[in-house]
Amino acid sequence: MTKLTFTTAEKLNLKTHPDFNEIWLQDRIAENPQIIGLGELELIDRERKQHKSGRLDLLLADFENNARYEVELQLGQTDESHIIRCIEYWDVEKRRYPQYDHCGVLIAEDITSRFLNVLGLFNGHIPLIIIQITALKVGGNIVLNFTKVMDRFALRNDDIVESKLAETDRNYWNNRSTPKNVEIVDKLLEIINEKAEPKLKLNYNKYYIGLSDGYKSRNFIHFKPKKQFTNVLAEIENPDEWIQKLEDEGVSAVVRDKWLRFAVTTQNFDKKKKIVTDLIQSAVELYNKD
Repeated sequence: MTKLTFTTAEKLNLKTHPDFNEIWLQDRIAENPQIIGLGELELIDRERKQHKSGRLDLLLADFENNARYEVELQLGQTDESHIIRCIEYWDVEKRRYPQYDHCGVLIAEDITSRFLNVLGLFNGHIPLIIIQITALKVGGNIVLNFTKVMDRFALRNDDIVESKLAETDRNYWNNRSTPKNVEIVDKLLEIINEKAEPKLKLNYNKYYIGLSDGYKSRNFIHFKPKKQFTNVLAEIENPDEWIQKLEDEGVSAVVRDKWLRFAVTTQNFDKKKKIVTDLIQSAVELYNKD
């Protein structure tokens, strides 16, 4: 194991720094939206023009949870104009695309307790996340530390639509999860094709592994491999009954929107294969009726 040594860090003020300005910060977040600490986000747009309202710094998306984040950046101390702008951009995007779960995000260097108290008054009305950013010089490097100082207040999410998906390949999922968890998807496809007509093949895209008949996507079942397990999402009749059956076999499951979701691992796949096979083939039978 590499021995770690203690060193001190010098705090940098991005607002007054000649090299690391707001555009530089925007570039870093756009390159890797995960650095702000809100999950596996993807960049949709930057400097997004708003009708009569200026430009939204960053629009980020969590495609797995059908959520969008309207991000306003501010170097230096928080002020009223950036708070109002953040809320305004959130409102514009929410009205324009009401099918998504929207949340305003203000990222600032210096957030005073006064503004936190004011923002707390929006509890239950406007979903907001406030993140304080600290830039540190460590040796010859600059480190950005994002600290969530106020979490969101969730509003309802009544509508779900499918986003346009970018195609990828098997190597993408091998790296995003593990080759063994992707092999579980191969085994599940074999179970599907015991009943499916016509036979289906895997369709790799950026957000899940779906199914295709060679002409069209057939995502009545799709898969989201992770590092430790593989999520299976199935459209099925009587999902509550299946949840009980799965849990009786020691498999945790939930229903979200129209999807029954459960996880399988390389360790428990063989032990749980019968109940998983029964569920998947029931979903296939429902698909064959359509």
